[in-house]
Amino acid sequence: MCHVIVTCRSMLWTLLSIVVAFGELIAFMSTDWLVGSPRVPEAMLDSHVSPEPYRPTLGIYGRCIKVTGFRRDVLCGPYAVHFGEIASGFWQATSIFLAAGILLLCAVAFISVFTMCFQSIMKKSIFNVCGLLQGIAGLFLILGLMLYPAGWGSDKVVTYCGAEASPYKPGMCSLGWAFYTAIGGTALTFICAVFSAQAEIATSSDKVQEEIEEGHYKNSSQGCGIN
Repeated sequence: MCHVIVTCRSMLWTLLSIVVAFGELIAFMSTDWLVGSPRVPEAMLDSHVSPEPYRPTLGIYGRCIKVTGFRRDVLCGPYAVHFGEIASGFWQATSIFLAAGILLLCAVAFISVFTMCFQSIMKKSIFNVCGLLQGIAGLFLILGLMLYPAGWGSDKVVTYCGAEASPYKPGMCSLGWAFYTAIGGTALTFICAVFSAQAEIATSSDKVQEEIEEGHYKNSSQGCGIN
């Protein structure tokens, strides 16, 4: 029989796991990893309109550029149609590690929703299993983020950031919000991995087990006031 068990710690872990997964996914898909050096749209160079510089953005596989100066349209999309067209081998490795980490985080986020009804899987605590997966995901994310700056010497980055750009030196570019979001999400991933143990303790405490035996949890939930 399914007993719905919700504690403050388990609910907080579930919500944080979902937020981390979505945060990392959004950062990975964003083009705001690098903010390029100021430039003027080519369409405005031959016009009589006073040119207004803008800063293009470059992601791992996408970019945003201004295509016209008159309507101020910004075109965003992938510059790499195929995996092999990603700016450098380092960014290709970054894509693989980040994708693997995000895949694990999304799986944990999906599973975490069902922890209210199921506290074990194959006789193993589902919280401990998810915590282990989050730890592995965090390692993948770290590897991806460490390799990412090594690709700043690629021709694509030099085009956006100037000739001064080189591995671990962004040149005239600045780091965008997506890079910092990915770093913050990685830190939160490890926090989730550690906090999963607290969620497991909260849902398997003696007090909870006693109330389950008394029937308090049949088709009901535990409020945050307990545990």
